[in-house]
Amino acid sequence: MNNTLALLQQDFKLFLQALWHQLDLPSPTRAQYAIADYIQHGPKRLQIQAFRGVGKSWITGAFVLWTLFNDAEKKIMIVSASKERADNMSIFLQKLIIETPWLSQLQPKSDDSRWSRISFDVNCSPHQAPSVKSVGITGQLTGSRADLMILDDVEVPGNSMTELMREKLLQLCTEAEAILTPKDDSRIMYLGTPQTTFTIYRKLAERNYRPFVWPARYPRGKNISQYEGLLAPEIQADIDEGAEEWAPTDPDRFDSNDLLEREASMGRSNYMLQFQLDTSLSDAEKFPLKMADLIITSINPDTAPQNVIWCSDPANVIKDAPTVGLPGDYFYSPMQMQGDWSEYTETICSVDPSGRGTDETAACYLSQKNGIIYLHEMRAYRDGYSDNTLLDILRGCKKFGVTSIVIETNFGDGIVSELFKKHLIQTKQNIHIEEVRANVRKEDRIIDSLEPILNQHRLVVDRGVIDWDYRSNRDAAPEERLLYMLFYQMSRMCRQKGAVKHDDRLDCLAQGVKYFTDALHISASEEIKRRKQEEFQSILEDFIDSPKASANHLVLGMSLEQRREAMGRESGNQVPTWTKSIPHV
Repeated sequence: MNNTLALLQQDFKLFLQALWHQLDLPSPTRAQYAIADYIQHGPKRLQIQAFRGVGKSWITGAFVLWTLFNDAEKKIMIVSASKERADNMSIFLQKLIIETPWLSQLQPKSDDSRWSRISFDVNCSPHQAPSVKSVGITGQLTGSRADLMILDDVEVPGNSMTELMREKLLQLCTEAEAILTPKDDSRIMYLGTPQTTFTIYRKLAERNYRPFVWPARYPRGKNISQYEGLLAPEIQADIDEGAEEWAPTDPDRFDSNDLLEREASMGRSNYMLQFQLDTSLSDAEKFPLKMADLIITSINPDTAPQNVIWCSDPANVIKDAPTVGLPGDYFYSPMQMQGDWSEYTETICSVDPSGRGTDETAACYLSQKNGIIYLHEMRAYRDGYSDNTLLDILRGCKKFGVTSIVIETNFGDGIVSELFKKHLIQTKQNIHIEEVRANVRKEDRIIDSLEPILNQHRLVVDRGVIDWDYRSNRDAAPEERLLYMLFYQMSRMCRQKGAVKHDDRLDCLAQGVKYFTDALHISASEEIKRRKQEEFQSILEDFIDSPKASANHLVLGMSLEQRREAMGRESGNQVPTWTKSIPHV
């Protein structure tokens, strides 16, 4: 027995296997053994990034017990995103100590020992600090000391979606250094899965927290460089020996079919983030729709200036806006608003209907003035095109003075238009129904409609749209919430089929923008045509009234306005011609 205990003390992998057996779990997988080995033999400051569901938290909890199993005098602090999660880990460890026979030596002998979900002692000498203490990342970290700091999934969507949130989170993580005892064997460990492409784990790597990265599939050759040499040694060795690209790295945990199902349900970009741990999705050609190309400000519902000037100065970054785009992609406020304010040229409501289910019926309210498009508001519904949904959309139309409703007729064969017409009669609103039909693949249609407008910085978005978009679908799981967000869809849209699982909000916006860009193009063409007709008519009149002067003006290449002025039609005073009359002999 003593020999067995000695072996368990020497090798954490054996300890993990024995503990898994105690819990009636299958033997640890290859990835789990690799994580265990890195935890035992890794550097003083490390981080573990492994695909979601690999069991990182359980392995680290086992390491806490192994550490105390070797030295009951150690002081350990477990930090999680929330106090509840940290406490759950503490309760789990207490349960194992009580129910595992060969861990019975850790049970405290004194009645004065602490034993709660907040903190507890093992069989050790009396000390001011508990053996294990659990705390949330925003809780009271200072004032404590620990030989081992474990920060377990401190990054979650709720604390990392904005630049200010991430800065605050990094500052809290920095406090861990002050808590760590100044001993040679003191350690700090981070473990988690990146939640955003702006993940703080990239920053931690720059601060000498050596990452151990274990993706769910072997990366394709062209993508290996994105891991910057941080792949787990076992993964890198497999690749060097010719491992099949995109094959599962831990098939005992997730086989290929399971991963395919998860990718389909999560969306490609979210899957790449949480299962492939690829935080470098910033290819400008692949993802052409940039948040930075938008202009974010408060929009007046009735009037707008003559012009809105875009600027990418760092001073114009909106740091408190929820950002779900790609790394380095921020929202910017306008540099300047020029000219007098006046009414919009036209205001429309773009509607993208859907059936009942997981898709949304989306509506957005857009105005146009001087070639600049303004997004006032967006709404989304999960009940198809019910009467309540249509009436709510019409209430928005009344709020913004909408003159036309633009509806895609691909779904429902125009039935939604007829339902709108019925409600328009009932509500006594005079709004034109414009039906559009898409005949281009969705991904191409969306990009072709939005990319030129964004590149020219001609889309102004009300700040309220960003906040509403982030707050929507609060009841859904965090990863599901992201998929429904307009700006998440926008930043992940590429020309690859099925690039974004849910694109209803983005499709609705693209449809409205296309309506305006087509209208602007038609207006410009008509203006050119009208101008040519006007010039031709003017030339005919000039030739009738004064052939010689008209010929001179054409030779000089004078414009319509110049010819009118020369003929005295604008001022009333005719300008003499540049040639003299030849006297008769």
